[in-house]
Amino acid sequence: MRSLDSMAPPKRKRIAKETLEIYAPIANRMGLNNVYGELEDLGFRYLYPTRYRVLASAVKAARGNRRALVEKVQEAIQHKLKDAGVEANVKGREKHLYSIYKKMQGKSLTFSEVYDIYGFRVIVKEVSACYLALGALHGLYKPIPGKFKDYIAIPKANGYQSLHTTLFGPYGTPLEVQIRTQDMHKIAEAGVASHWLYKTGEESAKDAQKKTHQWLQSLLEIQSESGDAIEFLEHIKVDLFPDEVYVFTPKGVIMALPRGATAVDFAYSVHTDIGNRCVAAKINGELAPLRTELRNGDRVEVVTAPHAHPNPAWLNFVVTGKARAHIRHSLKSMHSKEAAELGERLLDQALRALKLDPASIDEARWAELLRELGAKSREEVLADIGLGRRLNLVVARRLLASGEAPSTEKKPLGSLTIRGSEGMAVQFAQCCQPIPGDPILGMINKGKGLIIHTHDCPAIAQFRADPDKWVDVEWDAETKKLFDVKIKLMVANQRGVLAKVAAEIANENSNIENVSMEEEDGSAYTSMVFTLQVEDRTHLARVMRGLRQIPEVVRIARVKG
Repeated sequence: MRSLDSMAPPKRKRIAKETLEIYAPIANRMGLNNVYGELEDLGFRYLYPTRYRVLASAVKAARGNRRALVEKVQEAIQHKLKDAGVEANVKGREKHLYSIYKKMQGKSLTFSEVYDIYGFRVIVKEVSACYLALGALHGLYKPIPGKFKDYIAIPKANGYQSLHTTLFGPYGTPLEVQIRTQDMHKIAEAGVASHWLYKTGEESAKDAQKKTHQWLQSLLEIQSESGDAIEFLEHIKVDLFPDEVYVFTPKGVIMALPRGATAVDFAYSVHTDIGNRCVAAKINGELAPLRTELRNGDRVEVVTAPHAHPNPAWLNFVVTGKARAHIRHSLKSMHSKEAAELGERLLDQALRALKLDPASIDEARWAELLRELGAKSREEVLADIGLGRRLNLVVARRLLASGEAPSTEKKPLGSLTIRGSEGMAVQFAQCCQPIPGDPILGMINKGKGLIIHTHDCPAIAQFRADPDKWVDVEWDAETKKLFDVKIKLMVANQRGVLAKVAAEIANENSNIENVSMEEEDGSAYTSMVFTLQVEDRTHLARVMRGLRQIPEVVRIARVKG
């Protein structure tokens, strides 16, 4: 960064942006404060050269105007601490240009409105003196409510410890003050790694080292579970937030998480297996949804189940890179396993059409095929078939050609049975929402697997002429799943009609997943759309028959699309 002057402007800006977005925050998370400050200011200087020059000039001009104020406050603090019997070293410090710029940007302030470009640092000998100094300063200048933070009792995730307070100084000027011991100051300046350079014997230092080590370990985990460099950066960028929320485990251990973190983020921060198996959370002793945002001081307990697995919907609300990376990795593994199982069924179907018993294919024939295809394993080939990347008939013919087949006579492919429990490898199209009893077709969608549509679905009409995209499918006689289906009702606008409809649906052992209604427009009738869960068409018919018996229901129909 110090040598950027010698580079071309576009390269200079690219490196400066990368530094501000990635390397400076990493230095901050590791507690390397000096490195962090210099990286930010150099990044700011080269990414926004004009803004940097204007702000540097404004700070220089203000330095002369505010010097008297800083000296006056510093002297007052020193006298007050001496009177209180606290031996301390007091220093006035100027904030980094980039932190002043961020404050101006974040709060839409002009430079003249940013009063706290100067802060004060009070360095004392021991922890107890930190709190004595705080009391003395609150007696000297009034503290601003809500602007006190105790990072000594609850250190930051990077090991940083200090007391922070903001005071009403002379002429109403806000003054930021940090109070810390000499050891805390060394960590704040040089990072938690500096503790390995000398012996302190402080328990808090060991805790800080553990936290930093855990964070570095989580970076390695995220890297190993990310598909590529871009995905890795996407994961760690969300994990570099400076704002943190502090929560407690059931045993009282403090954990730091980014602001906005949820119960799922907490579960993954405790352990990957707990995250993968979590099904519910207790926050402060009460059951709460997994998407609940955590607040400072929350006591969080995670409820797990042995056969649970991550839900794709979690990706919509988790904020930590570790949680995001583990969820994606787990979903990819599940998807691959389910795709391989579907691929095996599709390949067996194609082999039988070629009059070849799937059980008769030996390892040697598979090994020869893997060499031809350049694949690593049989599972990879089967997953590719399940995901539509390879055609089952083509693979079957190559297996046939690589061994001595009894016959090359081809018969039509039999139908593939759909149970509804195949997982992510078999998906039910939202455009037509097929349910058992509907005539169906399976469409091979490259990369997604098998998508099941109803025969008359308008969305697939244009693809019907391409036989390579289709698989003959039929419902298994024993489907053990509930399927979503939409119905639309026209009902008379009368009190209690929604309750009657809901009661009748429950009476027929169907679940209501969602309900939407038209807004009131003075009409005598209202349209209601329900998403129900049913076993099959017979079950749906029973539900609709029951609803027709309600006097207020004027019209009822199944909705597709």
